[in-house]
Amino acid sequence: MLYIVLILVLAALGLLVTALITATSLWAWVSIVLSVLAGLVLVADFVRRRSARRRVVHAATRVDAEPVEESEDDDAEEVAAESAEEPERAESGGTGLLPVTGEAGEDQASSAESGDPAEEATAPADAELVAKLGAEVVVVDEYPRYHVLDCPWLADRDTIPIAVNEARDLGFTPCARCTPDAKLATAHRATSKSRG
Repeated sequence: MLYIVLILVLAALGLLVTALITATSLWAWVSIVLSVLAGLVLVADFVRRRSARRRVVHAATRVDAEPVEESEDDDAEEVAAESAEEPERAESGGTGLLPVTGEAGEDQASSAESGDPAEEATAPADAELVAKLGAEVVVVDEYPRYHVLDCPWLADRDTIPIAVNEARDLGFTPCARCTPDAKLATAHRATSKSRG
């Protein structure tokens, strides 16, 4: 889209120069029309990206938001159920966080001090699936991680929307705080099951 806008703006500039040299108002009007058209293309691209971003956030929050009524008696049962699920996730190739230990832990601690979030430990099956998806994630200039839009680390930072497969091709890695690979893989699998 940006290439189209660039071509339209350059054409408008060329026509404006032509209008000034030849003193013909027709070229000036055509230049104005091309400039307006370039602006409309930019607005259309912005709206398309924004709606795609909302779809990604909606899909991620729909998967995460499961209404659960909790009581004090259920807390012990939930802890037992979660600890029983953790080995199953490891066996099934699910995505999760690795504990901070050893040299990698020191690297992550220094990374947290510099403001970079840690990298999500993604199961190979999830990594392969996410690498094929065109879902939109966001990146922050000068930082190596990609995130889902509701990541708490993003706070007030300026974000750049990008497709997850593009982000991976450019060398970005998933954020451990918002676990985008786990959320995108889960959302994709849920969507595939509902369609099938």
